[in-house]
Amino acid sequence: MMLKAEIIQGDCLQALQKCGDSTFDLIITSPPYADRRAKTYGGIKPEQYVDWFLPRSEQFLRVLKPAGSFVLNIKEKAENGERHTYVLELILALRKQGWLWTEEYIWHKRNCYPGKWPNRFRDSWERCLHFTKSRKFKMNQESVMVPMGDWAETRLKSLGKNDVVRYDSQVGSGFGKNIANWAQRTMAYPTNVLHLATECGNKNHSAAFPRALPEWFIKLFTDEGDWVLDPFAGSGTSIEVSKELGRNAIGIDLLPEYCEMAREKLEDRQLILLQKRAKYKVTHEN
Repeated sequence: MMLKAEIIQGDCLQALQKCGDSTFDLIITSPPYADRRAKTYGGIKPEQYVDWFLPRSEQFLRVLKPAGSFVLNIKEKAENGERHTYVLELILALRKQGWLWTEEYIWHKRNCYPGKWPNRFRDSWERCLHFTKSRKFKMNQESVMVPMGDWAETRLKSLGKNDVVRYDSQVGSGFGKNIANWAQRTMAYPTNVLHLATECGNKNHSAAFPRALPEWFIKLFTDEGDWVLDPFAGSGTSIEVSKELGRNAIGIDLLPEYCEMAREKLEDRQLILLQKRAKYKVTHEN
């Protein structure tokens, strides 16, 4: 199967107008945050952010398939001693636009370096907001399962009577569970908190994705051969990962230098994959 991976230079607002309706299975992106990347992308004032974003998200809504997902990595900023509300305002505006705010994942940055301000501590997390067009959407939960870990060795050693039936909780919440169902299992479903380290190897882009972040969502919300879009592609990490996972992908970025960087990364990765395949073929033929 021939896969397509393309980097388009331009504003996604105009570039996506050339795409047909219901083209993509997943849109995953991290746009410039308010007042961030001013030297590269010019910066967008928090008071203007929603108005700037909505015309673009209208295009996202059009080009996303009915069973597709839109994952938006974004973060608030502190201004004059308090958190600005532009992300919350954007969530509400997107819901009015027709999006369903289906879930919120938290990216916990495991290697965040310490820091302190007079009224707060350094952030070590970012939002990954999950929007959909309908309540029924593609989700491959088994693709992101994790090892059971120490919990299984401790919690399952001695099961009480309430652990082998589904019962109403003692606090009256109505939540029930049958812990015994997990006794013979080695894998479990993850939580909505992703513990991923940031990556510092890419010195040519101010805010590169860690590869593991788009990889997790691509596995979760797409199948091989599906189409992935990153409308603020930057150095093209999500496009690179998509192709490695057997997905088609299109990345769009405003700056020519980042588009060229992304194309070079795709070419380098393709060369590495071809070399690995050739080595594998020689090894197994002999």
